[in-house]
Amino acid sequence: MKKIGFIGAYDKTDMIIYIAKLLVENGLKILIVDATTLQKTRYTVPCITPSRSYITTYEDIDIAIGFETLQGIKNYIQTPELEYDMILLDVDNENAFESLEMYTSDKNYFVTAFDNYSLKRGLEIVGKTGTKILMTKVLFSRRMEKYEDEYLNFLSFYYSIQWSKEKIYFPFEAGDNSIIVENQRNARISFKELTQEYKDGILEIISQIAPEVRFSDVKKMLKNI
Repeated sequence: MKKIGFIGAYDKTDMIIYIAKLLVENGLKILIVDATTLQKTRYTVPCITPSRSYITTYEDIDIAIGFETLQGIKNYIQTPELEYDMILLDVDNENAFESLEMYTSDKNYFVTAFDNYSLKRGLEIVGKTGTKILMTKVLFSRRMEKYEDEYLNFLSFYYSIQWSKEKIYFPFEAGDNSIIVENQRNARISFKELTQEYKDGILEIISQIAPEVRFSDVKKMLKNI
């Protein structure tokens, strides 16, 4: 079972759900853990009987909401081990970062836009003490300027982060946001109207975390779903 972290103060919930959707369509069993402070999936993912902590299934994706640890999820479903091919963890606070032991992840992504809150609060989650954690940048930007990446490198200098060589860019486009909102309203996932740049970002992440999945199959799904 792979454990993949998506860390940062920027809203990344829908992106994670889209990645999970493509993985389950390729036969993988996926669990998303919403460990964010606001627990956005509590409001955007349908559930018949929500409680303080629960697991719901949406588009064949299991989503755990309100749990502080993976052991808590095991206790909830009464199993000694979680039987998933991959767990995707959405983390935006220090407590979740520690309790979910993000330093043990198979891969961690630092997801951010370039407003000061997303940058500085995102880095605080990781902190400045302890062993440096290898992370891959996922950057939401309108123009994707070189100076933006350099500014992030400057801000992160004293934090416990080692940047990988890869960088993944997503467009900061109103058109993508409107499609995401429409998907939430209709309680379904559709990729067709997303920009090609947004789709390319999803494809790149999937190629890194699930290299066994055929790239051509995922591209077809992005066109047809």
